[in-house]
Amino acid sequence: MLSQVFSVANQKGGTGKTTLSMNFAAGLSRRGRTLIVDADPQGSAGQWAGLSPDERPFPVSVISIASNLAREITRMREDYQYIVVDCPPTLETGVAQSAMTVSDKVLIPILPSPIDLWASVRLAEAIEQVQIYNAKLAPRILINQLEPRSAMSKGMCQALDEFDIPALESCLRRRAVYRNSALEGSSVYCMGKRGEPATEELEALIEELLTS
Repeated sequence: MLSQVFSVANQKGGTGKTTLSMNFAAGLSRRGRTLIVDADPQGSAGQWAGLSPDERPFPVSVISIASNLAREITRMREDYQYIVVDCPPTLETGVAQSAMTVSDKVLIPILPSPIDLWASVRLAEAIEQVQIYNAKLAPRILINQLEPRSAMSKGMCQALDEFDIPALESCLRRRAVYRNSALEGSSVYCMGKRGEPATEELEALIEELLTS
C-alpha cells in the first residue's frame, strides 16, 4: 500500500488547523483507511472525536503520540493509506518539524489577510530546513475561512505572489457548519443538506492535493 502523510501546520493559532484536520481526514476516509495523529498537547482532535455519540462515532480513529513521533508515523504507514497529523500551533517544541520529516505534504491553513500570511514566515523557514532531510516534502498554503461574499484583497494576492510556498486553488469558506461539526463531534460529511456546500469544497481540496 502506497500511503500518504499530510501534516497540518501553522505556528499561529486561530487558523482553523484542527477543524481542517478533522474534516480533511473524514473526506480521505471515503477513499481509504485513514488515521488522525493528534500531535498537539492541547489534544483538540481527540476532544473533538470524544464528543461523537456512541451510535455514530467519528469516521476516523484519532491517536495521540507523545514521543518518537516520526518513528511511530513511519511504522503506521504500513497500516493506513492516509495519515493526517494535527500539529501544535508552535515551532518551539520541534513537534511540527518532526512530523514534517516523514510527511509527503504539509498543509498550511492561512486566514485571508496579508498579516496572517506574513506571520507564517518562520514556518516557511522551518520547512526549508526540513526539506534538507526530506526533499519530497511539498508545502501548500490553503486559504481558510474566506468570507462567502468577499474576494481576497489585492494585498493578500500580492503577498501570496511574493511567498515561496504555492497556494492551492481550492479554499475553504467561513461556514457555521464547520463550527457545528466540532460541537457535535462529527464532520461536515455527516451534516446532511447543511453540510453539502462545505463537503463540496473539501472534495475539491482533496482532489487537488491527491493529484498535484
